[in-house]
Amino acid sequence: MIALLASSCASNRKLTYFSNLNAGSDNRTEIKNNIEPKIQADDLLGITVSSLSSESNTLFNNGTITAPAGTITGGGASPMAAKSGEGYLVDKSGEVNLPVLGKIKLAGLTKEEAGEKLTNEIKKSVKNPTVNVRFLNFKITVIGEVNRPATFTVPTEKVTVLEALGLAGDMTAFGKRENVLIIREKDGVRNAIRVDFTNKDLLNSQYFYLQQNDVVYVEPVKAKVLQGSASSFYLPIISVAVSLLSILVFALR
Repeated sequence: MIALLASSCASNRKLTYFSNLNAGSDNRTEIKNNIEPKIQADDLLGITVSSLSSESNTLFNNGTITAPAGTITGGGASPMAAKSGEGYLVDKSGEVNLPVLGKIKLAGLTKEEAGEKLTNEIKKSVKNPTVNVRFLNFKITVIGEVNRPATFTVPTEKVTVLEALGLAGDMTAFGKRENVLIIREKDGVRNAIRVDFTNKDLLNSQYFYLQQNDVVYVEPVKAKVLQGSASSFYLPIISVAVSLLSILVFALR
């Protein structure tokens, strides 16, 4: 009876996302928080060079030949295909080591900026090159009170925190929606921020769009924590013991 009374006294929880959005109104907001991901140390980059020189293409593309438009590539391989072992690793100094060109610093640049920088470097020895840069290891991790916790590789290199939850099967009923933790590493600094999924302000937060290697942790509510505690294991035993003792006392009276 005490346990039932305690549970009935628990406060009602908000299970609805963005519950403070006005119903029936046009909630238009200019998107200002879509930050383009920037290259960091330990990123794995796919760098694809396309030019009239097949030898230069082979040299820079890790064996993937990219022919000019209108021609067929060797072996029918896609120029953007990411195979095991391919790609350029950004070292701790933020540099990639390219054939002939040597080390070039790309950390702190967006994909487009890195492509422009590499184009200017490569065209010194190759005529009219086109350079495309993409992330091969753009991944996020969602753990805690979600239905499918895992690490997900995002091929589009753009994902919102809502899409991340969708990949993980959404939060369980025990997930604390008001206090979700996002961990982000950038420029050698690890930042941890808590966001409220019941508040519409999240839509304009700088953490609404996730960056590569972000970790989203949904912590459980107190009710779930109590279920996993040692006291919850002994509570049923104590309850049965008290019930038996009560019956014995009344029987002896």
